[in-house]
Amino acid sequence: MRARCRIGAKAEFENDNGGTCANRSSAYPTMRSPPGVRDSVSIEICVDSVASAIASERGGADRIELCSNLREGGTTPSAGTVEVVRSGTLLGVQVMIRPRCGDFCYSGEEFEIMRHDVLAARQFGANGVVLGLLKEDGSIDVERTRELAELARPLSVTFHRAFDLSRDLARDVKGALEAVILTGADRILTSGGKPAAMEARSILAKLVQDAEGRIRILACGGINASNAATIIRDAGVNEIHAGLRRPLRNATPVHPPLSVGVEYERDAQRFEVREEDVRNLRSAVDAA
Repeated sequence: MRARCRIGAKAEFENDNGGTCANRSSAYPTMRSPPGVRDSVSIEICVDSVASAIASERGGADRIELCSNLREGGTTPSAGTVEVVRSGTLLGVQVMIRPRCGDFCYSGEEFEIMRHDVLAARQFGANGVVLGLLKEDGSIDVERTRELAELARPLSVTFHRAFDLSRDLARDVKGALEAVILTGADRILTSGGKPAAMEARSILAKLVQDAEGRIRILACGGINASNAATIIRDAGVNEIHAGLRRPLRNATPVHPPLSVGVEYERDAQRFEVREEDVRNLRSAVDAA
């Protein structure tokens, strides 16, 4: 059961890190299970619009990862998007901090942009940030990631799928895990270095075991209502991340076809999360 309160109500909620705040804009409500009872599995949905955020909440998600430019794996959403989504939902809002698409090795100027974006996420009421940096050799950039994590507090911090692309994971799963723990992140978003979570259940299970409660493992990669229960059971995770986006028909077709970006077909296609798909995932997870 997920706690809710009416919009505008003032109450004290627990944030992701166990602290409290008196406003839903900087923390979201969580329900703790009694000692000895396994926590219910949390669902995070990746969204890039207000409509998808609302659909996620109505379908029973616990939080959202808010991005822009999901075609390229997600970049930082605009301040306006963060503010409107925050005011329109009671879900936990995790804001992507990624200044551009491509690799995760950032210049000094890009790192400064990330610092400003972390502060903006705090200002506009996010519950957490999602970020991750690698060095030129592909190893996890512990120092600069830690700097951003400390700047983000008291928000929660998720180290994103840069983890899956890191040299550390390819060489030593436990070593890669320990490196992220040193950054101070609260969770790792990962498909275990594989294209999909179903292919990495044993790796995810090892990450959960080796973490020993020091950091949460947020499983991702092709998770839906048909496979969620299997992944949760085999990997032993308490949190899953899903996309669930479906294409929408273009409401304003262009004649003649004209692209304002890379190519017409990509420009014209839109995607959105549907409430029914989130609800189906919620039902599958609750039955697991």
